[in-house]
Amino acid sequence: MRRSSRDAFRLQGRSALVRWLISFGTFGIPQAATPIAFALLTLPLTGRAEDGATMVLAMTLAQVVGAIPVSRPGRRFNAVTYLRWLIAVRTIALGLVALLAALGAPLGFLIGSAAIGGVVNGAAYGYQRSILNHLVRPSSLPRALGIAATLNEVVFAVAPVLAAVLGSLSPTLAMFAIVVLGALPLVLVPSVPDAKSSAPAGSGMSLLTPPVLMWLLCAAASSAAVASVEISAVALALSFDLDPTWAFVFTGAVCVASVSGGVCVSVRNRRSRPTEVVCFLAATMVGAVLVSSRWDLAPTLLGAVLIGFFLPLLGTHYSLVLDDLAPDGRRAEIFALLRTSTAVGIIVVSGLLATAGLRGASLGSAALMVMSTCIVAAAVLRRAGVLGRESR
Repeated sequence: MRRSSRDAFRLQGRSALVRWLISFGTFGIPQAATPIAFALLTLPLTGRAEDGATMVLAMTLAQVVGAIPVSRPGRRFNAVTYLRWLIAVRTIALGLVALLAALGAPLGFLIGSAAIGGVVNGAAYGYQRSILNHLVRPSSLPRALGIAATLNEVVFAVAPVLAAVLGSLSPTLAMFAIVVLGALPLVLVPSVPDAKSSAPAGSGMSLLTPPVLMWLLCAAASSAAVASVEISAVALALSFDLDPTWAFVFTGAVCVASVSGGVCVSVRNRRSRPTEVVCFLAATMVGAVLVSSRWDLAPTLLGAVLIGFFLPLLGTHYSLVLDDLAPDGRRAEIFALLRTSTAVGIIVVSGLLATAGLRGASLGSAALMVMSTCIVAAAVLRRAGVLGRESR
């Protein structure tokens, strides 16, 4: 009896996990595709593709602002139900962007609609990630997160191409396709009746403890390192006297390496030890330094590969360690903060690229990686008692 019920649970869990993984992958389609889709939408409206970047910035800033305020009310509801509400809001907002663009509405209305879609995005990610805890055993979380990271990288590689191809036919068609694909989690995410906070007493505890802040800083630094390659890809190509179309070489190096890193996480299926995490951070730091130095094309590509490969390993660790540090009943909020931290890293690099150019953006991301690596290394040494023994 026990064995049959356990087998039934395992089969149901596998089916639910597959649905969760597909919903997780499709959840990221709007964020991956909107930079190109927004640029194509605004080009015929204003004559400036750069206005699409303004829409992306508004959506990203709204995500940062709304992460915690939008996450907090969800503690009173089932996590799956609340996630579906948030995705419905995002779908309506992005659908409104497509409709307004088709009607030739002023740019301000498009920016406002994009911001509404962004304000729920961080919270939606938080609840999406928190649901995974109800679908797999803790020992299987690394593998599930590794597969999710691999799917995420595939989505971020394919979605922009899809947006560009459909956008060449009709920018509005591309936007509506993104809306439909981004809405798939509404039906794909599995129902979990017990996915609700059962310990509201922990709601009074502070989220931003020193360990949490340390890992959020690392997440922002890792995101900035990736952004220093992906956002600066065209500028990097030009810096080596290459045609701008060669930007795909740098983004492709990060993408292929990230997929490989995600596969590695899934095969390992275990938590990384503290010393391993320091090594992962140090390797990413070396990659960021190589990209910022731009000595030659080969070392720069090596730096991009290092950044990409260790991104899933670090991202999985951030997710697992923040899961452990989250107060009871507030995991969705802390995962929303994790998503917000990655957005902050992108914003920092984008701002530096706009104001200080390629050199400023790459040096800034490298500095963030150096700082975060040193902080974590010091924390690991302190925990091991090395610093205490040396000070005696």
